[in-house]
Amino acid sequence: MNDRKPELHTYDLSSVAWRKSSASGAEHNCVEVADLAHGGVAIRDSKDTRRAPLRFNATEWAAFRQGLISGAI
Repeated sequence: MNDRKPELHTYDLSSVAWRKSSASGAEHNCVEVADLAHGGVAIRDSKDTRRAPLRFNATEWAAFRQGLISGAI
């Protein structure tokens, strides 16, 4: 458990709604995203859903998305 973000790691993911990008291809090489409380999100590998998802608070997720959009990531 990540002690820096306990509110994200205590959130039960068993009942969240995972969604894939509408741009996902037929090869299923994509991530799935689930909304968490307070604007946080969890992401997981769609090919191996048994692996622990990554969790981001709202600020981290916004920075990650901006990095993708700008091409920095």
